[in-house]
Amino acid sequence: MGRVTDRRRVERINEGGRSFRPDTLIVEEPLEIQINGEPLTVTMRTPGDDVDLALGWLYAEGIISSYEDVITAKHCTDSDLNVLDVRLAPHVPVPDRAGRGFTVSSACGACGTSSLEALREVTAKAVRWRIGDDDVEVGVDLLAALPDRLRASQRAFARTGGVHAAGLFDASGTEVAVREDVGRHNAVDKIVGGRLRDGGVPLTGHVLMASGRVGYEIVQKAAMAGIPVLAAVSAPSTLAVDLAADLGMTLVGFVRGSSMNVYSGSARVSSS
Repeated sequence: MGRVTDRRRVERINEGGRSFRPDTLIVEEPLEIQINGEPLTVTMRTPGDDVDLALGWLYAEGIISSYEDVITAKHCTDSDLNVLDVRLAPHVPVPDRAGRGFTVSSACGACGTSSLEALREVTAKAVRWRIGDDDVEVGVDLLAALPDRLRASQRAFARTGGVHAAGLFDASGTEVAVREDVGRHNAVDKIVGGRLRDGGVPLTGHVLMASGRVGYEIVQKAAMAGIPVLAAVSAPSTLAVDLAADLGMTLVGFVRGSSMNVYSGSARVSSS
């Protein structure tokens, strides 16, 4: 596992004047994901849980549908941790890289998709369960408590202040998994990939809590994993709200203190 944080010399300016000091920063490095030895995509990420990141991304893209579709997933060498190769089972079609643009950044999980319609098509084909039929109920008090519970597990954020997080909780508010990354969508992929390896997908009856804003790609990844409730401390985009409503997902934003906005699926949010 590579370093999650590193140190850089900065000049600090405040009311007391100017001084030089070391500062702790979150590490951002490229990860090349290969399929059967051939490069498929590059994403900028924080090192750690790379196998789960790759599996979660492949699952969200509809390339694999279960962990049984994967023979091996590992770094190509012990010295180069920025290249990870996934060997697919013989029955799994190898994706056509030329037909779809896959290269992504740490800022947006959908940037490499050749068109929004292509992403909608992947989601529609791969979601094999109806999220709208998940009758899990979560209370307002539980949702209000999730940001603090997520923050308590954000070790890298506590040291750097510069990393996103996603947390998976069950309907009682018990933490299942928390992952951090420079890319908010990478944090979600790491959670889904880990649960995929454990046979825990679909994640019915669970809540996903995001540390930042919610874009279309976060809703899409949550939907692919069967998560019925998605909450965030910041705002969703219009596309995120529209997709969540289309899929019957509960989407809650601006969860701050005792207040929040429910953008879709309010029937799952109880006042008690």
